[in-house]
This record gives sequence, C-alpha cells and structure tokens, in this order.
Amino acid sequence: MDTNAEISSPDALDTVPDDVAAAAFRRLVRHLRHRHDAQNIELMGLAGFCRNCLADWINDAGAGLDKAAAREVIHGLPADEWKARYQTEATPEQLARMAESMKRNAPGH
Repeated sequence: MDTNAEISSPDALDTVPDDVAAAAFRRLVRHLRHRHDAQNIELMGLAGFCRNCLADWINDAGAGLDKAAAREVIHGLPADEWKARYQTEATPEQLARMAESMKRNAPGH
C-alpha cells in the first residue's frame, strides 16, 4: 500500500456531515455502554483505544469537561462506579497485548 497516496488523498470521512458523524459516535458510545463485557484493556489490546480514550477525544474536540466529567459522559455513570461494577483485573497477557497495540497507534491519536 502506498502510504504517500493515503496522506495526500482526501479522506472520505471528512465528507460525512457532522450531524451524521455525531449520531454514529453516540451509537458507538451507547453500544460500549451496553457491552460491559468488552473490557477497556481488551479494547486497548485489540484496537489501541478504549472508553477513556473516547472521553479524552471529546475534550480534544472541544467539550471543555474535566477528565471525570468526560469519562462519565462516555461510561454513562461515574468512571469509579463503572470500574467497581464492570472492570476486571487485567492479566499479564492483556497488558502485554495492550502495550504492543499502543506501539501501532499513530502519534497524536
């Protein structure tokens, strides 16, 4: 794959209207709220992002929330409460997979 062509060509994602993109984002967040079995560590290991990343990204986009408030928006309840209810202890394998996955993330993402 020619990475130079990827960088210089327009991204079709930028043509999606903001209201449509916002609706898709909300659907993703609600899906993750429903799928408590998908642990953050597993999301990080597979895709290099998790619910907490989404909270950071809404702030990067201008939400203007503190970290706790942004996480509550994404989790649907305070993050500490979400952790107590749903988060399991990460295994060494999950931590290693996350570390490997994070190396693949592009800078600034």
